[in-house]
Amino acid sequence: MNNFPETRAQIVVEGALDEDLGGFPGLDVTSSAIIPATQRSTAHVVARADGVVAGTPLISLVFRAVTERIGSREVAVELLCEDGDPVRKGDVIGILRGSTRAILVGERTMLNLISRLSGVATHALEGTGAMVLDTRKTTPGLRALEKYAVRCGGGTNKRMGLYDVAMIKDNHKLAAGSVSAAFDAVHGAYPAVDIQVEVTTTAEALEAVSAGARFLLCDNMSVDQLRAAVEAVRGTGEEVQIEATGGLTLAVARAYAETGVDFLSVGALTHSSPILDIALDLVDDET
Repeated sequence: MNNFPETRAQIVVEGALDEDLGGFPGLDVTSSAIIPATQRSTAHVVARADGVVAGTPLISLVFRAVTERIGSREVAVELLCEDGDPVRKGDVIGILRGSTRAILVGERTMLNLISRLSGVATHALEGTGAMVLDTRKTTPGLRALEKYAVRCGGGTNKRMGLYDVAMIKDNHKLAAGSVSAAFDAVHGAYPAVDIQVEVTTTAEALEAVSAGARFLLCDNMSVDQLRAAVEAVRGTGEEVQIEATGGLTLAVARAYAETGVDFLSVGALTHSSPILDIALDLVDDET
């Protein structure tokens, strides 16, 4: 349902393994020296804290890539959770069976990725019930995966990049000379693209609506300022969607939601989510 971005994930996995192994195919000097190529083990991927799981398809992707690089037999992955599932501390997320060397080579790469995505999903779940949007404030290279994790946690993706939605911000308004001039320029160049206009005052909000804007981002307003802007825009009779944005956290989201906005955008969903502590434990030597 959440459409795991597998193509992008494969690129991320290969890059992460290059970092860990020093290029392609790379080398883990510790595991290659200690672990016989024929040794087999069973390992558990275990939650060390309560949270929401995201990124489980990455487990298979990581170990498939590792076995190809080191020429070992395949590591079988049995998933006990689906993305979006809640987990409690001690829950087993997945079971690995296969080459001990491959398991240890891919351990940290796999854990870094699923811990990061599960942390984002866990953070997104802590919302207010209002529609909470993410932003482009993502880890470079991980946007598709982090936005997938937001969806797993119940949040909603906003635009994916600069190409799919036009967003007129302060610097665009300054460069164009006014809100209206900026709106007209974008609409004239790309009439089929949705346009969102960032405003910081009620006057700017009304100017944007007059220019034709039907999606406003009320940026860095206090709760009282936001409530006044919402009332003024609703008073025009136009069907305008309004988003509160600018430094919001989930801790204060409820107060902003109660002003009557349609959306809240919370950059912290992706740029400040702590990881969910997940570990890998060898539980059996099958040799």
